[in-house]
Amino acid sequence: MEFNKTISIGNNTIGANKRVFIIGEAGVNHGGDINVAKQLVDIAVEAGVDAVKFQAFRTSDLIIENVQKAPYQSKTTEQEESQTDMLRKLELKQEQYIELKGYCESKNIIFLITPFDEGSLIELEEIGVVAYKVASTDTTNLPFLRKIAATGKPIFLSTGMTYLEEIRTALEEIQSFNKDIILMQCTANYPIEDTEANLNVIRTFQNEFNVLTGYSDHSMGIGAAPYALPMGVCMIEKHFTVNKGESGPDHRASLDPEELKSLVQEVRRIEKFLGSSIKEPTESELKTRKSLQKNLVAKVEIKMGDIFSDENVVAKRTGGEGISPIEYKKVFGSEAPKAFSRNEVITI
Repeated sequence: MEFNKTISIGNNTIGANKRVFIIGEAGVNHGGDINVAKQLVDIAVEAGVDAVKFQAFRTSDLIIENVQKAPYQSKTTEQEESQTDMLRKLELKQEQYIELKGYCESKNIIFLITPFDEGSLIELEEIGVVAYKVASTDTTNLPFLRKIAATGKPIFLSTGMTYLEEIRTALEEIQSFNKDIILMQCTANYPIEDTEANLNVIRTFQNEFNVLTGYSDHSMGIGAAPYALPMGVCMIEKHFTVNKGESGPDHRASLDPEELKSLVQEVRRIEKFLGSSIKEPTESELKTRKSLQKNLVAKVEIKMGDIFSDENVVAKRTGGEGISPIEYKKVFGSEAPKAFSRNEVITI
């Protein structure tokens, strides 16, 4: 399989050796309230993320009646309600998506949203989103993946709850329609244990599929996301909320506003640490190199015509003057063109 090595989202070019694209996952942490959703946009802007992402679904198209909640949902929401009842309270309408998109544009932050059903995908196409995140719940939903891929928009494919061969099948289904894919390692619980992050899977994705990779992080606190950068991810995603104490399925696994800001700062700091993949002296090292690296000097007095060798030549710091000992073979075995006093820089 062959996928594109760079992807454009707004004014951002995403790819290897590019600035990591950070998504603040607002998700359903607005609780169905458009004003809270806007507050989440403000928090994302203040933190410095590149995009803020919400979720689009029509409960009747997403789930049948009276399906039990996932175990993590049961711990963080009302016990007596079904998953269906919970989801109904978290829906936003199409006009609210439009309002949120406009609000994001006014704040100069990219608006992203995950469609969970075909009707929502149609609504989102009508309002014009720039890319689609596919939730882990739909990684095996091949008919839906085909429809998303056919839009031609970049796809961020999450992979929680799936086996490697299921992911391979999903990518095979998508690639004939769309080659702008970022494959995101994810563990679909909220929150996860540290031992469930499995960042090494990122390398597996890169080796198996030759695809751009990202990490959707559900670990506690700033958590695992910064550690994904040395694995070569070009995108990270992290849930955030106004208040972790609110009732809702994702608040507990989300960052508060200050933690989100700290995450962005840490990611940008790690990018500086990672720096260039080209090994050469840094600009500051060039002056240090001149002062500290050694060059060849006379170990003892050398007469004109003597043969340079390990017996009469040694490497010492000279302030950058002379011949580097890495080139000693060009010197040793040749005749001294003149007399050299002890510690005099060798020239040939």
